[in-house]
Amino acid sequence: MRQYKQLLLANKAWASEMVEEHPEFFSRQVVGQKPDFLWIGCSDSRVSPEQMTMTQPGGMFMHRNIANLVDENDLNLMSVIQYAVTVLRVSHIIVCGHYGCGGVTAALNGGTEGPVHEWLASPRATRDRHSGEIACLDDQTSKINRLVELNVIDQLERLARTETVRDAFATGQPLTLHGWVYDLSDGLIRTLAEIDAKTASKTGLQPLEAA
Repeated sequence: MRQYKQLLLANKAWASEMVEEHPEFFSRQVVGQKPDFLWIGCSDSRVSPEQMTMTQPGGMFMHRNIANLVDENDLNLMSVIQYAVTVLRVSHIIVCGHYGCGGVTAALNGGTEGPVHEWLASPRATRDRHSGEIACLDDQTSKINRLVELNVIDQLERLARTETVRDAFATGQPLTLHGWVYDLSDGLIRTLAEIDAKTASKTGLQPLEAA
């Protein structure tokens, strides 16, 4: 297990390496950020968005929570979305789940309590809506991973219903929403769904408060 002092030593080594390879790296960083992407992902320690997409600092705005949920009552996330879309003007928002997600597993199996139980209300609702499909799967791993996929798709649709995203679509701001899932077993990302202004209009996605 790594000790906290090792993190500080690793930071010094990384900073020295970056200066050696790119002398102007940090001077460019302090000027400001202009990321193309907002990443909404899971807090799981095995999932590192920058590492698995080889994205350099400054290229990705980020929000992470248990089970990569889009909750309209989460002021933190709603603020992140608003800032990313209206100020940073990101072109893409990615909702990325991962197979074997502990939060989704808890939503499938039940038994949680306290804040975690309250937080997982959305994937439990997704489980209930798709209970027939999930029940037909042969083993627990398949059930968990299918719920992971369904949760990503549901959260992507919730994202499309947020006021900030709907306003961006309505004004013609270039913005595409992507639903992805990361496979811990091979390190690969798989595409599940995509929503843009045209798609949202065709499918008739309603605002969150009316959904």
